[in-house]
Amino acid sequence: MTGTAGNDPIAPIEIAGTVAVVTGGAGGIGRGIVGALLRRGSTVVIADIEQGAIDAAVEDLSPLGAVSGWQTDITDETSVRALADRVEEAHGPCNLLYNNAGVTSGGGGKPWQQEPNDWRWCFGVNVFGTAICVSEFVPRMIESGEPGQIVNTSSGDGGFAPVPTASVYAASKAAVSCFTEALHHNLVSEDTRLRASVFYPSGGLLRTGLFTATRNRPEHLQRVGAGTGRKSMTFDEMKNMLAEAGRDVTEADLDELGDFVVDETAARRFIITMDLRDTVELLHRRADAIGARAVPPHHGMPI
Repeated sequence: MTGTAGNDPIAPIEIAGTVAVVTGGAGGIGRGIVGALLRRGSTVVIADIEQGAIDAAVEDLSPLGAVSGWQTDITDETSVRALADRVEEAHGPCNLLYNNAGVTSGGGGKPWQQEPNDWRWCFGVNVFGTAICVSEFVPRMIESGEPGQIVNTSSGDGGFAPVPTASVYAASKAAVSCFTEALHHNLVSEDTRLRASVFYPSGGLLRTGLFTATRNRPEHLQRVGAGTGRKSMTFDEMKNMLAEAGRDVTEADLDELGDFVVDETAARRFIITMDLRDTVELLHRRADAIGARAVPPHHGMPI
């Protein structure tokens, strides 16, 4: 069996015995990934901004295996360096890095209604946070000489095509997808034992902390305008809105999604997502439009 990351044949990773770091691992998708890793025998360090959530997750997941947590602000180089040092001192080299933490812009609405602080916060976590973790962990992972995988969480919104009413978030996730592809090519060309994957969450509606991420928004990055844009929705508000519009509101099982992500990590798959049929059709239509120098269709346009 060989992996399929970028058509680059490379041996799969045996998850048992690895050391894994999961940012945003105290809840939502990240917690599902942590549980899946533990069930396969990995030693896992949860990196999250909320100490209370870390403590609760570690307590709940400890029966599954060796799990610990470290409060980390991924937008801060010093904080991420302390995390990397802690992991190395306690467990040895990191083998699996899941850059999963993410936020919305907290504003929404029309692009010109987004404030500079919406950009600073969203890109600070989603893009700079991913970049800082890669800059701090990957050189150590290369130096260890051990096989490893870096899995960056993107989104179909931006990673494949934008949802126009979430322009800042979509732009951040497009950046994550592009960065991950470049990262992978460099890991191959430098003859390392590392590879990269880009993860597009899928499988239904995702009940995650993304919808209430503003609870952790720093004071200096708060919105300053009054009445601009639209307020962020909670998960249940979004679910009700979709139900009223007659859309499918099946919720994804986050534990099953975590198992799927870890299985694909072990196979060293570059694109990690469940069902690409509709996406492939959309991408073909986008390619045709680009070839005709026209505006590509976005998420939500009828086929």
